[in-house]
Parts: sequence; C-alpha cells; structure tokens
Amino acid sequence: MDFQVDFQVDFKANFKADLEDFDPDDLAFGPEGLIPAVAQDAATGQVLMLAYMNRESLRKTMETGKAHYYSRSRNCLWLKGETSGHFQSVRKILRDCDDDALLLLVDQTGAACHTGNRTCFYRGLGGKAANGREDIFQTLETVIRDRREHPKEGSYTKYLFEKGLDKMLKKVGEESAEVIIAAKNPDGAELVYEAADLIFHLSVVLAEKDLSWNDVRRELERRHRTE
Repeated sequence: MDFQVDFQVDFKANFKADLEDFDPDDLAFGPEGLIPAVAQDAATGQVLMLAYMNRESLRKTMETGKAHYYSRSRNCLWLKGETSGHFQSVRKILRDCDDDALLLLVDQTGAACHTGNRTCFYRGLGGKAANGREDIFQTLETVIRDRREHPKEGSYTKYLFEKGLDKMLKKVGEESAEVIIAAKNPDGAELVYEAADLIFHLSVVLAEKDLSWNDVRRELERRHRTE
C-alpha cells in the first residue's frame, strides 16, 4: 500500500472515535473564526510551531492527515510543507480544557521553521539563539537533506549523494563490520564511535530513499503494539 494512503488509513483508524464524535461547534473559535494550533513532535515532545486554524483548515487536516493552517497575513489556507516539502503528518489532535486551543502531534519532515531551524522556538527572550538540545537524529536528518538539496563543495554527504546508492550501501556494509569488530573489543568508546558512523550512513540511505527515522520509529511502535 502506498505510504500516504496507508498513513491516512492509519490516522483515521486510530482516531476513528474522535473523528466520529467531533463537532466543530464545540470549539471556541475566535472572533475572526480562528483557533490557535500548536504543533508538537509526536516522537520527541519538542514544540515545533504555533499557527492558526479555521474550520476549513481543520477539516482538511482531518481528511488528509496532513497539517493545514490558515495564514493571517495572506488570508488563505496553506498546507504546511507545500513549497518546502517539510510536511507535518498528524498523529493526533487534542484540544485544551477551554476548547479554545488545539495541539497537533505530528511527524515533522525536515525543519518546521521557515528559517531552517527544527523548531520556531529557537531563541531566548533576548533574541539570541537558545542552547536547548534538539533530537540529534532529526538534526542529522535536516543537515543531510539540506546537503542533498543544497550541495556544498567539499561535503562528504554531497559526495555520497553524487556517488549514489551503491556507494552508500557499501559504506553501510563497511561500518557494520567496524561495529562488529569494535563490539569484540573491551573499549566501549570505540563501539559508540563506530555505531555513530553506522547511524550516519544509514541516515543517508534513508534520505536517499525519501524515508526518515520517524518511519523507523513507526515500525518499532507497530511491533511494540503487537507484542
């Protein structure tokens, strides 16, 4: 089954009761017909962005499983990721106790912020970049995809994409062997180092196949649910 179709079926199946019982009149839309919507990474809990929805964007989100918002500056609906490719696949939609705000649990592709940052909340009150830790797997994915879309001279990642899948798979094989050798040695630091190399090259292969660690997480979660 096509992944997008499969995701939509999974989205609607998991929250069928929510979708059947939902009445938009139960939500307290503001005077302009908008309600604030916070997007949060379903896997890590990281808050990604704040946007607004109207009834139509909420309906489109529920129908497609992809986050749609309402742009107050452009006065129109917008599909998150339509131009950047940084889509938000919605796992679940929650509403707060006063029914005047929504929380979207999403799988974020690439960066959520138009600045290229993973989250829109990357600065402290003074305006300087905060030192909060991000999910390193997602940060790695963002960098790898950026190198693919905007190649930089001298970049090893650029070199791998230029050489193609066979070269990437050869490196995965080599790094797997290095992990095996390191695991036989008493130095745990060596194993960690080689495991990091393997994960990097696996990340490149996933990006080459237009997959991400969120896809791996979903498979692990599926296995966990069936145990």
